[in-house]
Amino acid sequence: MPLAKAKILVEATGAQFEVMFNPEEYTINKDNNFASQAVPGLSGPILQFVHGNMRTLEMELFFDTYEKNTDVREQTQLITNLLNINGDLHAPPVVQISWASLQFRGVLARAGQKFLLFLSDGRPARARITCSFSEFIDPTREAKEVNRQTANFTKEHVVVDGETLSGIAANLYQDSAMWRPIAIVNEIDNPRALTTGQSLIIPSLPFIDPESGEILQ
Repeated sequence: MPLAKAKILVEATGAQFEVMFNPEEYTINKDNNFASQAVPGLSGPILQFVHGNMRTLEMELFFDTYEKNTDVREQTQLITNLLNINGDLHAPPVVQISWASLQFRGVLARAGQKFLLFLSDGRPARARITCSFSEFIDPTREAKEVNRQTANFTKEHVVVDGETLSGIAANLYQDSAMWRPIAIVNEIDNPRALTTGQSLIIPSLPFIDPESGEILQ
């Protein structure tokens, strides 16, 4: 059975080509952004998810035209041309990279060429290209494929007669000592100066078991 070749499809034109030699390895990177919030009374800041960063695909492609006695750049430009701005899109083209289980949709963000062997007239005949692709996420497509609901990170509390910040914290956080985050978020300088009917923003914090100190979600 012949070895499957890695293929690159240019979505805008429908053009597709195979790489000359399959990569020896590839790397997929993905990370998330978190915001930290310092809360008085806790041993460390609380992390809250903000957003995910794009995935990236990195690979090195090898090209060799020495036996054919031709300029290897005729082959490498298939890759480097993916950096060019498409006149209709006003941006580099979106491509689909497929190789067995690897399926990646993105744009070529960087391509570094290294020429290794030359013909007698000086034309390069062997090259390596270090490629970095950035995942392209189409908001319309993602909205159809992924059901996401906006997270509600806060609550609203209306002060009733006789309530105190510590009492509200005891009710909502199960710990009266956690009144400070409420005061900070609502810019309350005097924790005793609450007004009946006043609307307070209650930040979303983990509950802490007062006996074990364990953080409970």
